[in-house]
Amino acid sequence: MLDITTTKQAIKNRFKGKKSKTDKVADYEVLIIGAGIAGIGMACRLQQQQHKGLFGHKAPKKQKQAKSTNKQKPPQRFAILEKRADLGGTWDLFTYPGIRSDSDALTFGYNFRPWLDYRMLAAGDDIKRYIADTAREFGVTKHIHYQHEVQQISWSSEEQQWSATIKNHASGEIFVKTAKFIVGATGYYDYEQGYRPRFEGEENFHGQIVHPQHWNNLDYNDKKVVVIGSGATAMTLLPALVDKDSNQCARHVTMLQRTPTYVASVPGDDHAIDWLSGKFSPLSKEQAYTVLRARNVLRQQGLYKVATHAPKVMKAVLKHGVKKKSLKGSGVDSKHFMPDYNPWDQRVCAVPDGDLFKALQDKRATVVTDQIGTFTATGIMLQSGQHLDADIIVTATGLKLQMLGGAAVYIDGQAVDIGTRMTYKAVMIEGIPNMAALFGYTNASWTLKIDLACQYVVRLLGYMHKNRYQVAMPQAQTADMTACAQVDTVMGSLSSGYVRRGKDELPKQGDRYPWFVTNNYLSDRIMLKYRKIKDDWLRFSR
Repeated sequence: MLDITTTKQAIKNRFKGKKSKTDKVADYEVLIIGAGIAGIGMACRLQQQQHKGLFGHKAPKKQKQAKSTNKQKPPQRFAILEKRADLGGTWDLFTYPGIRSDSDALTFGYNFRPWLDYRMLAAGDDIKRYIADTAREFGVTKHIHYQHEVQQISWSSEEQQWSATIKNHASGEIFVKTAKFIVGATGYYDYEQGYRPRFEGEENFHGQIVHPQHWNNLDYNDKKVVVIGSGATAMTLLPALVDKDSNQCARHVTMLQRTPTYVASVPGDDHAIDWLSGKFSPLSKEQAYTVLRARNVLRQQGLYKVATHAPKVMKAVLKHGVKKKSLKGSGVDSKHFMPDYNPWDQRVCAVPDGDLFKALQDKRATVVTDQIGTFTATGIMLQSGQHLDADIIVTATGLKLQMLGGAAVYIDGQAVDIGTRMTYKAVMIEGIPNMAALFGYTNASWTLKIDLACQYVVRLLGYMHKNRYQVAMPQAQTADMTACAQVDTVMGSLSSGYVRRGKDELPKQGDRYPWFVTNNYLSDRIMLKYRKIKDDWLRFSR
């Protein structure tokens, strides 16, 4: 927990002494919180633009001033503060068997560094390696400070900069650094703990109970495992735990779900890049990547449009795929994959080459749809009276939402509740100056939106430097505040349990531009890359 007394003293020490305009010189132009896929992407975009004068445009000749006698060093360009001991974010935290993306690799990778892997859904280790390689290639590794937790950020209107209270977990030291602009790239969930409901009688269970967020090289070989949950984590774990080609293989896995989830089988590999850039093709691999990435984006957007505008059609297609193709002749009841809600009310789970269904067909795994009655010494007694034997129970019960890695936010000494503010273009937050909070898509690849947001931040910083603005802050107009019903979060209409539970933690969206979250890559691309920076809602000051 943050020691407020220590924090106040650190800030006092940082700013003690006579104040003048020279005191405005910050330690950093940009402070990035988090070294995951968003934070590294942001840093790479900043590196790309540095040669264009992003950090410090030269003044026009008529505005040249006398040489300053100020001995203070100019601010460094940027720094990345990462609480963990390594980069990767999600892909460093989660180590359970089978961990992978649920979006295709072509759109999950950065647009500025093509991912040319042939696998459709990339494995967690490969994603982390890709992030690390990208960081090295673009020279941002040296800017990362590991085991540095941002506990609080405080904006001073007088100084026109942020003060970040930081704890170095390696040394225990708490100190303050200042920045002109802060980018929150921490994702949206708590890395310390997942959502872990209390189950009746769990103290009676003689085996192990583990949450996927804290796998820690669990020994499950030849064990009976029950996985509680029906989301992407459970769908990934089930086939991986019974994979006979891996180092460990469970005796049997039961996925226990309260309600079904939509599941779609997708090809495990995509060799289209090789075909398009082959011997008789005029395209290079990079050009083929661009074409296929656009194909995948359009396909994602098209399927989502059908799901939201003609849900009955999409529901029929998904159910047909499960009943007539994936489970045909298996003896597995298709009711376990027939939700009563519409597709994309919750995220559709993609399984490569139908690995989930193959595990069920081979009788190595089972799906049970029921309610938990109580834990017993040897497993779980269901409300139906059925007993599930288990040596290990995995609670794949979801995430606990959290903004900015849990850092408290203050503006001129007043605490700010981000959960009551609206998101501006799904990048900045209403009423908070010089800060971006990066969010990806929930209906497509997370990285697609992250990269657009990073490009927007770079454009915004360039505009501010060019016009000598010190502050940029989204400000809702009276009509916006009156008309915008803040009923959805930045996650949109997604109704997954973890979103419902944590909705008070997330910034909200309104019902009109620029407070509305489109979840549409094509319109966001126009808005964030090509529309003018200055508008009626983004207020600038010097």
